[in-house]
Amino acid sequence: MDVSLILTKHVFFSNFKADKSNNANMVFSPLSIQIVLGVIAAGSSGSTLVQLLDFLKFSSVEELNSVYSRVITDVLADGSPMGGPRLSVANGAWIDRSVSFKHSFKQVMDNVYKAVAASVDFRHKAAEVAAEINQWAEEKTNGLIKYILPPSEVTSDTKLILANALYFKGVWSEKLNASDTKDHEFHILNGGSVQAPFMTSKKRQYVKAFADFKVLRLPYKQGEDKRSLSMYMFLPNAPDGLPALLEKISSKPGFLDQHTPLEKVSVRNFLIPKFKISFGIEASRVLKGLGLTLPFVGGLTEMVGENHPLAVAKVFHKSFIEVNEEGTEAAAVTVTTMMFGASMMMVKEEEIDFVADHPFLFLVKDETAGAVLFMGTLLNPLAV
Repeated sequence: MDVSLILTKHVFFSNFKADKSNNANMVFSPLSIQIVLGVIAAGSSGSTLVQLLDFLKFSSVEELNSVYSRVITDVLADGSPMGGPRLSVANGAWIDRSVSFKHSFKQVMDNVYKAVAASVDFRHKAAEVAAEINQWAEEKTNGLIKYILPPSEVTSDTKLILANALYFKGVWSEKLNASDTKDHEFHILNGGSVQAPFMTSKKRQYVKAFADFKVLRLPYKQGEDKRSLSMYMFLPNAPDGLPALLEKISSKPGFLDQHTPLEKVSVRNFLIPKFKISFGIEASRVLKGLGLTLPFVGGLTEMVGENHPLAVAKVFHKSFIEVNEEGTEAAAVTVTTMMFGASMMMVKEEEIDFVADHPFLFLVKDETAGAVLFMGTLLNPLAV
C-alpha cells in the first residue's frame, strides 16, 4: 500500500515539473510496476536482492513469491463470469536465443507469475520483437494500449524483456444517470478554469470529511465471489491543495486505510467530472530517485545461465483510464528491458458537499486484499 503512495507522489511531481501547462493528468498502475519488480527480485541476489525486497516491503523472496502468487491467481482473477468486474493479468518474457533461463527462475515465472516465455532473436530481429511485444500489450489490454515499447529501445544488446499487462472494467454498484450530466466549471492549478461534463446524483454516498480534504468511495458492482472493489477520490479543500495532500498521504503509513468512508451520508451537492486519461513514463528515473539503483547496475544473477548477470536498462509503463456514468475501464502495461551488466481530525456534518471541481487524487482499490490497481491525479478533465 505505502509503496503505491510513494510511487504516486514521485510520478506526480516528476510529471508536474515537466509540464508547465498544469494540465498534465496522470494515471499508472502501482501493482503492475510492483509485479515486474517482483519478477526481477526473484532473479536477483546479494545487495541487489536486498534493495529490491526493502523497496517492495518484503522480508524474503519466499514471502514475495507467496504474496504475488495470490495476487495473480486471486486478486486479479476475472470476476465477470460471476457478475463482478472484468479483470485480467498477463505476464510475458522474451529471452534471446543465445541464453537460457535458469531452472529455478523459470519455475518461479511459470508457477508464481504464470508468465509465457518466448525465445527470440534480438541480434537480427530486434524491430520484429518490439512489434511483437507491442501487439501483445494491445491484445492483453483489450486494445486500450497500442504502443508501449519504442523499437529503438530493443537492440542487439538486449537479452531479456519482461512485461506485465493489467485490464479492468467495472460498473458502479449504482450507475449514474447520463441525462443528469451537465457542464460545470473546473478550476485548474494555474488559476484558470474550464467547462467540463460533471456527473451527479441525489442518492446518499460514501463520503467522509476531514480537516483539509474529503474522501469519496464509489463501489463497483459485486459478483457472486463477493470481492469488493472501489474507486476513491481524495479531494483537497483548497483548489490548489493537491500537491500538499499528496505529500501528506505519502508520508503517513496506512493513510488510505485510515481514511475510508464506511457509511453512506446525505450529500447536498454532488458533482464529479467524467474523464479519460492516457499516460506513459519511462520509470527508471523515478525508481532510481526512490533509491532503487542496484538493479540498473547488475546483480540479476539468478535469471539466465552461463554465468551472465543481467542489469535493467529501462522500465516503460503506460496506463489508460476512463470514468463515466457506467463505471470505469482501465489498463496498464509495464515493460522492462535488460542487458548484460556488472555485478487527523474529522469534521462532523449532517450533510456533506462533494464537488470535485478542482484537482484531486483517485485510485482503484481491491478492498479485500488492499491492493491498489490504478492511481492517478486529475488536473484538467478536458485534457486527455
